Amino acid sequence: MRIHLVDGTYELFRSYFGAPKVLHDGREVGATRGIMRSLLSLLREDGVTHVGIAFDTVIESFRNDLFAGYKTGEGVPEDLMSQFPLAERAAEALGVTVWRMVEFECDDALATFAARAAEDPAVEQVVICSPDKDLTQCVRGSRVVCYDRMRRRMLDEAGVVEKFGIPPASIPDWLALVGDDADGIPGVPRWGARSASVVLACYGHVDAIPDEASKWKVAVRGAPALAESLRHHRIEVGLYRTLATLRTDVPLTEAVGDLRWHGAVGPLMEAVCRETGDDELVGRVDRWR
Repeated sequence: MRIHLVDGTYELFRSYFGAPKVLHDGREVGATRGIMRSLLSLLREDGVTHVGIAFDTVIESFRNDLFAGYKTGEGVPEDLMSQFPLAERAAEALGVTVWRMVEFECDDALATFAARAAEDPAVEQVVICSPDKDLTQCVRGSRVVCYDRMRRRMLDEAGVVEKFGIPPASIPDWLALVGDDADGIPGVPRWGARSASVVLACYGHVDAIPDEASKWKVAVRGAPALAESLRHHRIEVGLYRTLATLRTDVPLTEAVGDLRWHGAVGPLMEAVCRETGDDELVGRVDRWR
């Protein structure tokens, strides 16, 4: 079997900014309509039998307690934030296992279940449906992969190395050095994507990079300045790496078999379709439990 794990937060944001706005009973529901159609499309694909989806029900997480500059819900449109509970109910109405994240983040839930499913000998492959670079740290060979559904692009371990110049295990270190604007991680001054890739390809993790450039085993332009900057930001880069490292200990109660899709749930689907004014969707569902 293949396990499909969906980044619900990404899907909802993509639907909000990419699909037409729809007002129903004075409420914006367009993104929820979009994510319902996106999930239904996934469920119709060959080989899709076990599906879970995670949402950032609350944008803030335990990482905000570690670093004041970490991302918050500030700036997120209110009519997008208000659709998270509705989108979660919509996914449940379609019969998909839903994880609502409050203390942890959506990515942590996906990382946790990906690691759990990868240990199950009955699982042929785990497919993390998201283009989020943070999630590439979960990739393992061709057993755990990331899949960008919009671009139809699959990233296995070789693909991660080709794209970033480093293996999946070094992605948190790369993000710590380079920074991640989306998550509010500032990175280390002077370090860019290429220099981080070259150095981490040699050393793997920031802790293994020598303080003095003269001791580096790899040639990098501006090495002395890079080494000096890293030396002066060792404490910060350690924190940034912690922020960028996905947790695999989220207390998810489901086992692999619990993610099997048995069809949409009639009463829930009817209620969500009434709430979104999307009566057409019921007719598109061809499998009910």
